[in-house]
Amino acid sequence: MPNGDFWLTRGFPMSTERLPSGFGPTRRDWLKLTGLALASGGLPSALPAAPPPQRSGTAPHFKVSLAAYSFNRWLPKAWAPEDLDKAKFTLEKFIDYCAEQNLDGCELTAYYFPKTITTEYLLSLKERAHRQGLSISGTAIGNDFCTADPEKRAQQLEMCRNWIDYSAILGAPAIRIFAGNVPKGDTEDAARERCIAGINESLKYAATKGVYLALENHGGITATPAQMLKIIEGVEPSPWFGVNFDGGNFRTEDPYADLAKIAPYAVNSQVKVEMFPGGKKEPADLGRVVTILRDAGYRGFITLEYEAAEDPLEVIPRHLADLRKHCG
Repeated sequence: MPNGDFWLTRGFPMSTERLPSGFGPTRRDWLKLTGLALASGGLPSALPAAPPPQRSGTAPHFKVSLAAYSFNRWLPKAWAPEDLDKAKFTLEKFIDYCAEQNLDGCELTAYYFPKTITTEYLLSLKERAHRQGLSISGTAIGNDFCTADPEKRAQQLEMCRNWIDYSAILGAPAIRIFAGNVPKGDTEDAARERCIAGINESLKYAATKGVYLALENHGGITATPAQMLKIIEGVEPSPWFGVNFDGGNFRTEDPYADLAKIAPYAVNSQVKVEMFPGGKKEPADLGRVVTILRDAGYRGFITLEYEAAEDPLEVIPRHLADLRKHCG
């Protein structure tokens, strides 16, 4: 059992008398945690190993960002310099576009960086974003920590370490990470244990660089909130771990209700303009999604990740206006 100082550093004092009034979990917080434990099949008397971030009673606050993945069809992937001559879009153009939309931030997805990433290139993006008045709200990688192949696993861990370094240079506070998929012939329990081990190993390095690892609900072994919570419960407590709340990824019968179960753990968030209740596509109710984050006390970036079929340049401004309206 951790001692009192351990929980103090995470906003969970063993005795609230040791902290100023208003700091630490309220009765409502404990009830919320109990509900999460019950929803995931856990015991209400036990805290998850990685507790939700505590924000000392401050009110929700949102900043709006845009994900580079919104231009996935146009941005070159793992490019060489000669590829840019025929590219319709670049990360530099993306940063400028975010500034034109008067956003607070931009999310730079790993897929669209060059094959060889240098410190000079990272600093050029950091300088450009700052000059345009933008924060780099986060980065995003497409890792798979479920793989059982030792060589592939080592490559996935190395990629994550590299992007922790890159994110630190960029000044990006968080990396969106995936869990992965169950390999053919394997079990979900075994895949989950490897995923948890990969997160724990990566977290130790992330903590030395001051970069959050934000686990996304992205299908595979994170397709439901119960699966997400099983992973969260296995992660060693760290102030540098949380959830990347993706508002469009649950394809359950009631994705809104399921999003509410993971929202308390959010340290980063993305929203989409489409949702899939029961697997059927429909327009997302962005107001309802933002309310879920507000009710969870979330503070930070809400990033639009556009994946629909229309021309992103034409429709993203409209969706950003809708998102801003709900963010207040």
